[in-house]
Amino acid sequence: MAGPAYDDRDGLIWHNGEMVNWRDAKVHMLTHALHYGSSVFEGERAYNGVIFEGHRHSERLLDSGKAMDIPIPYTAEEIDAAKEEALKASGLSDAYVRAVCWRWSGTDMGVAAAANPVNMAVAVWAWGAYYGDAKFQGAKLDISKWKRPSPETIPCHAKASGLYMICTMS
Repeated sequence: MAGPAYDDRDGLIWHNGEMVNWRDAKVHMLTHALHYGSSVFEGERAYNGVIFEGHRHSERLLDSGKAMDIPIPYTAEEIDAAKEEALKASGLSDAYVRAVCWRWSGTDMGVAAAANPVNMAVAVWAWGAYYGDAKFQGAKLDISKWKRPSPETIPCHAKASGLYMICTMS
């Protein structure tokens, strides 16, 4: 059975250096990322209070930002600290950690958005096995009609939100 909607939970989310109430973590509907997919993220697991390969994920987040021309205004060490702060604030030791950076709304609403600020947030929540009981009971798989973009069409090595629509559609 599914838990509460992700916008209606108790807790705190780290947003640009501040812990904000979960339900108050909002994004304006004219945020560039919503319209043009200018967002990169990392999905990580914490076990016994330790984020697995946390620093490598922070570096990959920065690399994805560079590849997608989203200049993330934090160092890998600052991202590590934000994730640790969010994990501690969650009160969880085994959890999912989501760091996301995106172009906010600003003076640009066209495809180009260099003048729009880049925001970062880190949310932490309890999340069991991604595929539920499939690990023990098997899973039904299909072959999608969609293919991942080739490297000469988009920085497909970036963990960019818009690139995941292929998975959603599949």
